[in-house]
Amino acid sequence: MNKAITDGLVLMPPPFADGLNLWSREDGLSGQGSYAGQPNAAFVPADADFGGALELQKTQAIQKLRCFQAIPMQPGLYLQVRVRVKCVSGAFPAVRIAGWAGRSDGSNVPGVVQVGPLVQLSQYGEVVELAAIIGAGGRGGVTMAWGATAVLGHIGLDLTGANGGVVRIDDIEIADITGIYLRDIFDAVDVRDFGAKGDGVTDDTAAFDAADAAAAGRTITVPAGTYLIAGNLTIENPIRFQGTLIQPANVRLALTRNYDLDTYTSAFGNELAGFKKALQALFYFTDHVALNLSDRRIDLVEPIDVAAICGLTTFAQRRFLTNGQLNAVAGPGWDSTVVTSGTSYNPASPTLLASVANVASIPVGARVSGPGVGREVYVLDKNVGAGTVTLSQPLWGGAGTRTLTFSRDKYLLDFSGFADLSRFELNRMELNCNGLCSGVMLPRIGLTLQIGHCVFNRPKDRAITSIGTGCQGLIVEGCQFLSNEQAMLAQDRTTIALNINGNDAKIRANRVVRFAHFMVANGGGHLISGNHFFQGDSAAAGLRRAGIVVTQTNPRLTLTGNYIDNCFIEWSNEHDATPDFTGGFSFGNMSIAANHFYASDVAPWFRWIVISPKGSGHFVHGLSVSDNTFRAVNGAVDRVEAVDTSNGTLDFGRFRNLNFGSNAFTGVTQLAMSPLTILHTQNTAADTWVVDGAAFMPFGARARNTQSLVADGAITTASDVAQYVMPFVLNEQGSNRDLVHLRWPSAVKGKMLATIRCDNPT
Repeated sequence: MNKAITDGLVLMPPPFADGLNLWSREDGLSGQGSYAGQPNAAFVPADADFGGALELQKTQAIQKLRCFQAIPMQPGLYLQVRVRVKCVSGAFPAVRIAGWAGRSDGSNVPGVVQVGPLVQLSQYGEVVELAAIIGAGGRGGVTMAWGATAVLGHIGLDLTGANGGVVRIDDIEIADITGIYLRDIFDAVDVRDFGAKGDGVTDDTAAFDAADAAAAGRTITVPAGTYLIAGNLTIENPIRFQGTLIQPANVRLALTRNYDLDTYTSAFGNELAGFKKALQALFYFTDHVALNLSDRRIDLVEPIDVAAICGLTTFAQRRFLTNGQLNAVAGPGWDSTVVTSGTSYNPASPTLLASVANVASIPVGARVSGPGVGREVYVLDKNVGAGTVTLSQPLWGGAGTRTLTFSRDKYLLDFSGFADLSRFELNRMELNCNGLCSGVMLPRIGLTLQIGHCVFNRPKDRAITSIGTGCQGLIVEGCQFLSNEQAMLAQDRTTIALNINGNDAKIRANRVVRFAHFMVANGGGHLISGNHFFQGDSAAAGLRRAGIVVTQTNPRLTLTGNYIDNCFIEWSNEHDATPDFTGGFSFGNMSIAANHFYASDVAPWFRWIVISPKGSGHFVHGLSVSDNTFRAVNGAVDRVEAVDTSNGTLDFGRFRNLNFGSNAFTGVTQLAMSPLTILHTQNTAADTWVVDGAAFMPFGARARNTQSLVADGAITTASDVAQYVMPFVLNEQGSNRDLVHLRWPSAVKGKMLATIRCDNPT
């Protein structure tokens, strides 16, 4: 490629025949002295070797010769300077090609080499040819690398050594040899042409910036070497790496045209470093909303602290990480931190622990366990000076001092450093925990995060953890959760796939295999649909654990279309600082519809729906259990629902708006229904008929309401005389208040269809 032709550059200095006034005896700058009329310089028109030539006697320590003509320089242009010289008399000097590098403001370019190698003359009349290459970058063979700021040069030569010698100099020739360095100048821009050194020491940020500015759609090439990028750098053009970059952790590299793991891996020499830098860039520029890992696996020996890598604590624009695998590799970086401390708790400050011993050593994100602590309570914040810890949920065990354990597990992706992160997504990712670590810790506050079509493989402790309200509006859809404890008995498992503290989560179409629990859910407004979670084991008549634990009494929750396999729904108030009911809402506002409940090899006392109140006075108001199928195989279960009275019971006299009907039962000894339509047959005339539907009442509730009575055939006296009267009803009869009495004006017999409810409908 010849830029003299393509760009119309005038590169050749004037011949000596045009006049010595065109040649400077200094640096070639305007106003400096020329060789015209100098006693030590003359033009020789007919030299035997050169034709026209300059004859010059050396009279100074460094005898300079520079053309006044400014030879243009620019990044990507490489010039070869050639000259022939011979000594004709006197002392033999040394000769070198030299020049003066100028910037656009007329100043000299500092710190660059502006002389070529010396050649010592040693014989009179011997023609010696000198050559040097001048360009912006330190490419192979370049004698004088002037950097990207040089725009012109005054080219010539120097005589050094002893004075007195006389030399003749042929016309200086300058040729464009750019094509030697650029195979196709229209396709590639080399960072070395803009001054990049690639020595691992020189800051090459400006050279990369200049190359990007000049590329104009062409591909930037980064040859072999190590390039220090000390400042934030955005490359707007395609780029290809043979060399590698080194960059401080807090400095960003944004490759807007090659934003993928492969390019970042090439840039930094390994996948992990490339992934971290690419993830950092994801939060800082808007050309791409997704980081595509190109179906690659990235091995991790410690957690990815996303907030620390990005240098941010808040972010609210849509970004997502997709198409790859994060793979945990054994190492001490995954070891959990466990701290045991004495604490004080007052329900008046429901999420605050006071007088916490050794509070400085308790990490944010630690899981709290101990007496009176519900499941999935985490450290949201701490104040070392005040000795306090802020919790994600209240404790239910009442006021007082207690010793608690704080366990900080390690996660492949840890977002807990974000005070607020919204609209971030994980899509088609495999988080391969290998039993070494947990999966994803959500930010402390967030909105509408999405995790879709991901695989959580063998998490050691948790798959997805929320330590605050980063789960607000969380969407988890189409994921697989594969436990690390599949071979263990159900009662021995400790891992949990997911917990929720905020509201309005959508948990849909996930498959969850043999965890201790699928989900522990506080908050309200959740939609849980289409999931298959199974938690069985190989034990005969084995114990079973809750698949879903709901910890808010009034959760506005819909559970529909799920396959609930060898586990159950547990509904508690274990995240309530004052668990005794004194006002507000008790257990209600939940719909359990069109689910398939299944169990195999379980004990008869197994139940699929369990209410577990902590404290007294609670009741059910607003629960619908309808259109579900309940099936037990390899053994029957007594019934499908129960109240766990370990820490409290229900006030059956306050049940309201509970519908338990249109369900199908297989392998269930006693059905549960309310409203219950039951046919009572009275074979012996009596004025009080006792209608017993107690066994059908859900949760062992009372017979509180009789909606209707319909005679099935004639009501007759003992002598079979038809009677045309109706009874009045006495509800809540018997010692357990679960019978209905029909009171007649006189003793009668017959059949009566009674519709009984365990609640008052309003």
